[in-house]
Amino acid sequence: MEEQSLEEMNSNESALKNPGKDSASPVPKKSKVFPFLATFGALFALWILLSGKFDVLHLVLGLLSCALVAYISSDLLFPEGKPENLLLYVWRFLIYVPWLLYQIWLANLHVLYLTFHPKMIELIDPQIIRFQSKLTKDLSLVTFANSITLTPGTITVSVSVDGDFKVHAIDTVSAEALPGEMEARVARAFGED
Repeated sequence: MEEQSLEEMNSNESALKNPGKDSASPVPKKSKVFPFLATFGALFALWILLSGKFDVLHLVLGLLSCALVAYISSDLLFPEGKPENLLLYVWRFLIYVPWLLYQIWLANLHVLYLTFHPKMIELIDPQIIRFQSKLTKDLSLVTFANSITLTPGTITVSVSVDGDFKVHAIDTVSAEALPGEMEARVARAFGED
């Protein structure tokens, strides 16, 4: 057994007395309760909204399935635990949703126009566009990618964690709109503006 010098013992004793100085302080544990409850609440609200069934069997099945999914995947929705200003983000996202639905409606009309136009072959110009997004948060990138895919005429082919997007667009008009206002609104919704 090796003997420690007096200096080494003193430095070890000092590190034990002053854990914040010159030693790695323990990382605080993230609470798993909030992510689970928030995910469960969102899933169960969606279950009730989409099922429309209020009998005991369907409510119990909904509770069980939502609890299981929330237990397995709550850290996916809230990887850092409870975010600061959660209500502000929820409010901004709820403001974003009607705008997105309106954009989906406009894109539907545009694709309908392309489909029934006599010179459809000349108007449709499929292309893959690439751009770098200014978004940095994972949830912002996923929301932006899904918003692009939900909008008719565009499909997100790939997105990297660095914000590199590859998007398939049905024509030049659809391609020119990206990243544009949609990215700015997602950034505003998640506090990245």
